[in-house]
Amino acid sequence: MSRIIIAEDDDILAEVVRDILIDAGHAVGVLERGEDAMVAIRLKRPDLVILDCNLPGISGVQVLQKMRIESDLWDTPVLMLTARTSNSDEKVAMFAGADEYMRKPFDPDQLIVTVNRLIAGAEERRARMNAPRAMRAI
Repeated sequence: MSRIIIAEDDDILAEVVRDILIDAGHAVGVLERGEDAMVAIRLKRPDLVILDCNLPGISGVQVLQKMRIESDLWDTPVLMLTARTSNSDEKVAMFAGADEYMRKPFDPDQLIVTVNRLIAGAEERRARMNAPRAMRAI
């Protein structure tokens, strides 16, 4: 079971995403504001963060930028789940350090596949980084 933080200001959408991920076996916390998400992320590092670009206070992209400069959070996978559909919005999020960018409305099955892939990739990277030097691939 992975721990996931969702920062989403649309209550109905947040509930839908939360329920999909809980049904897929994950523990999920939902916050409406970027500042609150940042506090929760710092308190107990999640396995994945899902951010909306448009959040009250600091935006999802700003949360992402803060995460990428913090030594304990820089490698936490981040999925941007947003209604912003332009290519320039996606480029901004990816440049800020997003691992994936998914547009609303989204396919629930694709959400689960993407979430599981991001979590597995992060676990694999951590395992490689913690392996003895002789065991690391060159």
